[in-house]
Amino acid sequence: MSEQVQVTLQEAKSHLLQLGARAWLGDKVVITNAGKPYLDLLPHVDTLQARKPGRLKGKIRISADFDRTPEDLINGFEGRF
Repeated sequence: MSEQVQVTLQEAKSHLLQLGARAWLGDKVVITNAGKPYLDLLPHVDTLQARKPGRLKGKIRISADFDRTPEDLINGFEGRF
């Protein structure tokens, strides 16, 4: 379970390696300045791969009547009961 850790800029300078390790383990590390959130310490994530059109082709099914709204639902939205 991850925790949120708040440290001042001065504390972050002194404990950067430990804070980095905590960020890698999933803790949210917030560095504050003058008592207010200033920076979030996050692990590096490699650049996402470019989107590939059609990668879900054949994996998604849409019902034949997905665009037909039942009359009772329309009436409910329009205030007709």
